[in-house]
Amino acid sequence: MYTPNEKRYENMIYNRCGKSGLKLSAISLGFWKNFGYGNSFANMEEMVHTAFDLGITHFDLANNYGNPYNGSAEENFGKILDNGMRKYRDELCISTKAGYEMWEGPYGDRNGSRKYLTASLDQSLKRMGLDYVDIFYHHVFDPDTPPEETALALDNAVKQGKALYVGISNYNRKQSEEIYKIFRELKTPFIVNQPSYSMLNRWIEADGLDEWASENGIGISVFSPLYQGMLTDKYISGIPEDSRIGKGDTRIGNQLDEKMISRLKALNDIAVSRGQTLAQMALSWVLHNKSVTTVLTGASRPSQIRENVESIKKLSFSDDEISAIEKILE
Repeated sequence: MYTPNEKRYENMIYNRCGKSGLKLSAISLGFWKNFGYGNSFANMEEMVHTAFDLGITHFDLANNYGNPYNGSAEENFGKILDNGMRKYRDELCISTKAGYEMWEGPYGDRNGSRKYLTASLDQSLKRMGLDYVDIFYHHVFDPDTPPEETALALDNAVKQGKALYVGISNYNRKQSEEIYKIFRELKTPFIVNQPSYSMLNRWIEADGLDEWASENGIGISVFSPLYQGMLTDKYISGIPEDSRIGKGDTRIGNQLDEKMISRLKALNDIAVSRGQTLAQMALSWVLHNKSVTTVLTGASRPSQIRENVESIKKLSFSDDEISAIEKILE
């Protein structure tokens, strides 16, 4: 039976999510990859235990994680909870999302309708064996559904006791502003936006989403902070066969050209001078943005989680380091 590390809360940083009362661990564990059907259950369970032992309390899922077996990541997480972690439910912040294609027919395709979001959350709770999730997100902006309908569906999940807070993901600033106004009228506990963001993907800065979130008391939970694994040292000397690019399991593989490799090598040199791996520095850099509450990190083995958590020990950057990084990223 699993017994967690008694000192798990001593070294992790916990940031308040916007102006809400909820705190999230600076490093979170995402279940997008390596937690679905066909993956090693023993390995995924060890990763969850490792994360919790290191003070990670926020576990982020979605209805379609585990693709092509949609829902399998949530099912596996439910089994992990049953294997000894469910007794620690009140120490966990569990989030899930709905918005992308999930099941056959018009009510399970990519949308933000009340019918889809309501049915999807019920399915997610059943798969994980939960009465409620801590955060329920609309996973992607839907231009074909009125934002009032999506907002009311999320608000209703809270009123039904199936979610404590709500969030949005893959919404830009303009879209966030629009639904935020509705949430304010409804007094919905809307506390977080989940965008992609990394050294190599800085769209939230150009869009002003990070600045807007800070001004309005909304937290930011970042996904793909390592740019789907590119911001690691694994690609500096070639493409490993077992990597995501090597297996063709990423949409950004064609970006790994000579110019990108040169950038990665230069960034790695700065990381080494800081006493970090490139991945650790990339996470530290994201958390250096004061608008960011937590970074959602993926992993394929426990050692990667341990490496990622080390990033919180060096979150500050000198002016010279920031200047050198900016020059590389031009």
